[in-house]
Amino acid sequence: MAMVLRSDAFPDGGNIPPKYTCEGDNLSPPLTWGGTPARTRSCALVMDDPDVLLGAFTHWVVFDLDPTISALGEGAQAASQLPGSTIQGKNGFGKVGYGGPCPPRGRPHHYRFTLYALDDLLRLAPGSSKKQVLGAMKGHIIEQTQLVGLFQRNGR
Repeated sequence: MAMVLRSDAFPDGGNIPPKYTCEGDNLSPPLTWGGTPARTRSCALVMDDPDVLLGAFTHWVVFDLDPTISALGEGAQAASQLPGSTIQGKNGFGKVGYGGPCPPRGRPHHYRFTLYALDDLLRLAPGSSKKQVLGAMKGHIIEQTQLVGLFQRNGR
């Protein structure tokens, strides 16, 4: 069975509701997943926006998720450590935890939630960057899956 990542807040390729963005409460959306391979030792989650001109903008970095966990509930705390061994990295806003979509007004942006099944813990410090997390994952990715949401700011 292949890994899958879902949200009850929006379908894959659908619109992210404003409550999960800078135009709302800026809460992290609820995520659930399944199908992680049996040899998974940890998982990592990266949310980014590839539509930014200067390269993908990082909105959320989570790593060392226990492989028996299959969900992150709505509104994850902006803390460097979540329950269990779960660690949060620094987003592109310079803060630890989730930073919701907040693109310039205009066309919709795509937000990629990528879940990685890893054969080891990353053992990085809280607040590590996406670059550090991706670097530490090299050679340890067993499988990955992705959920994409769209968001476009209203008004002028």
